[in-house]
Amino acid sequence: MKVIQRLSEEIEDELKGAKCYIKMALEYKSEYPDLSKTLYNISTQEMEHVKMLHDCVVDIIKDYREEHGEPPADMLAVYEYVHKQQIDKSAYIKTLQTMYKE
Repeated sequence: MKVIQRLSEEIEDELKGAKCYIKMALEYKSEYPDLSKTLYNISTQEMEHVKMLHDCVVDIIKDYREEHGEPPADMLAVYEYVHKQQIDKSAYIKTLQTMYKE
């Protein structure tokens, strides 16, 4: 399903942005605390976008199952692979965000 592919690409973009912003927040935390706080906030907002997009993907797959049964196995395999990578990236970003709060 092309829509899932597109949403997955957008999720990747959001993850990339969230990672960039939190790394910058950590880098500038002591020298520019106001900037750092803003960067941290942007990073957390990007992660909220990730969650919103992920929820949409879950809903689309659920609706597909209700209307057509199980999605094609190859599509699910690709989605599960990409999803696992996104979970790992999210965990790393959340670790950095926790480091910022300490």
